[in-house]
Amino acid sequence: MLIPAVAGILAPLIWMVLWFWHGGFWKLEPLLPQPKEDLSWPAVDVIIPARDEADILPHALPTVLGQDYPGKVRVFLVNDQSRDGTAEVARQLSDASPCGERLVIVESASRPKGWTGKLWALQQGIKASETHAASLVLFTDADIAHEKNSLARLVTQSLQGDYDLVSLMARLQASGFWSRLLVPAFVYFFAMLYPFKRIADPRSRCAGAAGGCVLLRRRALKKTGGLPAIAGALIDDCSLGRLIKRHGRSGGGRIWLGFTRGVVSMRPCTDLSTVWRMVVRTAFVQLHHSWLLLLGTVFGMTLVFLVPPLCLVIGGWDLILHNRTVTAGFSAISGGVAWAVMTRTFRPMIRFYRQPLYMAWLLPLAACLYTVMTVDSALRFLRGEGGAWKGRTYEGGAPQG
Repeated sequence: MLIPAVAGILAPLIWMVLWFWHGGFWKLEPLLPQPKEDLSWPAVDVIIPARDEADILPHALPTVLGQDYPGKVRVFLVNDQSRDGTAEVARQLSDASPCGERLVIVESASRPKGWTGKLWALQQGIKASETHAASLVLFTDADIAHEKNSLARLVTQSLQGDYDLVSLMARLQASGFWSRLLVPAFVYFFAMLYPFKRIADPRSRCAGAAGGCVLLRRRALKKTGGLPAIAGALIDDCSLGRLIKRHGRSGGGRIWLGFTRGVVSMRPCTDLSTVWRMVVRTAFVQLHHSWLLLLGTVFGMTLVFLVPPLCLVIGGWDLILHNRTVTAGFSAISGGVAWAVMTRTFRPMIRFYRQPLYMAWLLPLAACLYTVMTVDSALRFLRGEGGAWKGRTYEGGAPQG
């Protein structure tokens, strides 16, 4: 019982530190609720990278074209060498939309060596929009649907807070047991890595963004050297957030990341395999392809998320069978306290995704699965399958195929 006792001491201490001194990572940062009517509304260029998105565009593109925004809006859909008629579907949707004149379809040039597919498509959109360039640029994915005033609220957040970059964590689809557990946990772990309050704090070096919805000032992007500065980045959103925060203006740019239910990914996420593919693509990249960091991650995830329920179960079992009241009781109580605090931090995310509260107690199961996914991501890197996505692989951060 010595090992469970020691682990039982560490686990609640770790969770107390996370609760009080880790940037309030478990608190959701909401987007401003309503646009300000007295603002001067700048023009916005929306850039949508699209590769083989014909099936998803009818659910998302009309919501972008139909934005209720007082200023001028142009939408540049970059057809990234699609093979499924993506451009034709976009034209049909434009013809059927009352705001179809906003759409410009850009055929992407062949991707140069050193660029990832999405960033090259975004660069093509930036280049196409340079004629009568808007002061604000919105990067949004082809599967992201926006509520009517989404753009107005983003611009309000940017102007009111004097931010160079404003990003929203799109609400992912979650249906079926595994996705209902793993999707909220995915966002929760992201917030642990990149606490949103620290992202917005200009004194902190913490920087991040959510690539499905990023509004930024064009001048801030130009000041950094633009997208070529991060051309080979697989985790493009966080790389862009760091770039803007470090170099977006003199003394460092200002960035903000938050939540809203009004920006939704329409891509189905119904089973374990869908989440698995999403995670293994970049998990080892997040660790900078370091095997030492991988070992540290496995150890840390085990200690922080798996030890508390194990201490509770092992200590309780030993207490019942052998009546070891001191050691077993302490292990069970400390494990239970740590598990309770862990569950409490997960509840706001569970509520955001409108899942039953009992799912919060299953966070250790989600952590176990994500740990296995991270190991699988490393093994795929060894096999040369790193970053496989839509027919392309990215080994070691460099595009292949």
